[in-house]
Formats: sequence, C-alpha cells, structure tokens
Amino acid sequence: MKKISIGLWVFFFTTIIWSQKKSPNIILMIGDGMGLTQISSGMYANDNSTALEQFDYIGLSKTASFDKLITDSAASGTAMATGIKTNNKVLGISPDNIHQKSILEICKEKGYKTALIATSSIVHATPASFYAKENSRYNYENIALQLRNHNIDIFIGGGSKYFTTRKDKRNLINEMFEYKFIKSLDELEKSISTKVGYFTYFDEPPSILNGRPANLDLITRTVLNKLSLNKSPFIVVIEGSQIDWGGHDNDSKMVLSEFIDFDSAVKEALEFAKNDGNTLVVVTADHETGGMSLNGGEINNVNIKFNTKSHTGTMVPVFSFGPSSETFSGIYENTQIFYKLRESIK
Repeated sequence: MKKISIGLWVFFFTTIIWSQKKSPNIILMIGDGMGLTQISSGMYANDNSTALEQFDYIGLSKTASFDKLITDSAASGTAMATGIKTNNKVLGISPDNIHQKSILEICKEKGYKTALIATSSIVHATPASFYAKENSRYNYENIALQLRNHNIDIFIGGGSKYFTTRKDKRNLINEMFEYKFIKSLDELEKSISTKVGYFTYFDEPPSILNGRPANLDLITRTVLNKLSLNKSPFIVVIEGSQIDWGGHDNDSKMVLSEFIDFDSAVKEALEFAKNDGNTLVVVTADHETGGMSLNGGEINNVNIKFNTKSHTGTMVPVFSFGPSSETFSGIYENTQIFYKLRESIK
C-alpha cells in the first residue's frame, strides 16, 4: 500500500475543516438617516477619522419605496429585512398583503441566535421591520404585542410604556416569562439567561445632547461577547436611530454626536469581526434625512446646511467586511441587502 503524501493529508484535513465551518455571524448596522454627508461631516468632527474607512467593500443602495420616491423608515426597513418593496408606513407586509419573513426570522429558523438593538424605542419603524407585520408603523401597542410573541434572544431599546401602560391593561413584560429583564449592561454581562430584554427608557430615549449616554459601543461589545459564548452563529441588527432625528430637526450638533456614537459601535463590531474571522459586518442606512450639505469651514468645525426637514431620495452607502463582503459592492436596490445576507448563510 502506497503512503499518502503530506500534501494530500493537508488537502484532506483542510477540506474536512472547511466543510465543518459554521455559517458566518452577521452584524447588520443601520444608521437611520445617514447619508454620505452625515458620514463625511461626522468623520471630520471625529478627528477626521471613522471606522468605516477600514471596510473592504463599498456599495450604493437605492432607497425608493414601492409607492414613493422618498421612502420612510418602515418601507426601507422592510426592504432590507425582507427583500420586498412595500408602501410607506407599512412593516413586513407586501403591497399585495402577504406577510414576509425577515432575515432575522430566517436566521432563527437556521439555528442562529438573534439580537436587536436600537437607540430609539424597540417598537420604532426600523427595528420593528425585523419582527413585526403591521399596516401602520404607528400601531405601537400592536407592534409591542408582536415582539412579546416573537423569539428574539436579546433586545435593547426604549419604549417600555408600550408593554406596560397599554389600552388593553395588559402588562406584556409580566407575560414574557421566558425573558430575564435587566436594568443595566452590568446585569446583561452577568446574566446567564438565554433570553434577555433591556428597556433603556420608558418612552423614546433622549438624544445624547439631552442626556442619553454615548454608550452604543459598550452595548455592542457586551452583546457580541455574550452571543459569542454560544456555539451557534448569531445575527445582530443595530440601529443608530437618532442620526435621523437630528436631520429632521436640522440640528447639526445632534447629527454629529449621534453619528460619532454609532461610529464607535461600528468600530466595536469591526474589531470583533477581525478577531473572529467568520463574521460578516454590513453598515448602511435606510435613507438620507435633511438634505445635508457641507458648505465649507475647517476640519473639526464644518459648515453644515440643510435643504429639508424630511427624507431625501439620494442613494446611501453600504460598507461590508468579512465573509461574502464582496457581494455588497456595486449599485443595487435596498431589497438586495436582504438577498445578499441570505446568500451568505450556509
């Protein structure tokens, strides 16, 4: 019997290891209202630096909804979450009234751990588009009920009032007996529960300028570390919600502070992915808000102008790093983000 060469043994060993490699972790980060000018001005305000500079690939996403050139967050969130264009204000339901599975739900069916984080209330349009099926994004109590009946492993955001102070008099938190509800990141870090809920505020969280801690990086790090303790792959959706709110208010200081907070979380996600070696990170926006433009000034002190207090129809960038990241380059509809994420799952 002939001896098998060392090279052939290496080939067999590598093939076995590769075939057994688990599906990649996914970190999808959405800067609500974050167009290229928000990124540029935030970068200059942050010592001319952003974590986004370290990404391997950059694409552009078209943001129009099914019924409008100018999308809202419900329709754009639904497009990225489910791969279908729908009407403005609608969550998770196609124009022909068919409920759609989100990438979060598909990953859950494939054995992934799941997490959802927002600096808004957890029932706000973008986070809700990953679990709710609702004809109006403003039916917050119905959306809360859908989260109560959902299977997300970790969720963090404001809006506990939609769970505890309801017209139907139900206290949904008391009904969510499978969850451990915590009141701090320290509790999250120490918790051994497989399902954790963390309501950061009773109503919508305030802006950083109005007292919310600039701690999205710490939240991101804590959640990623907790999820990485499991053998299962995971998907985390993280929204920097209030970049958008600063745009609506034409408040450049708010836009910059919220972007820098979001960027610090992007840095945490990227560092995790680099160390892990099997994590896909995708950073994008649902739309641009405010029609922001840079009209001069100096680095660290830019002059910003706004053209509207609403959303605009400009394309938004998509940054990607890790397994399958090359597929996110190019120009495409925002629905393709869902399909590209789905294709990355083994």
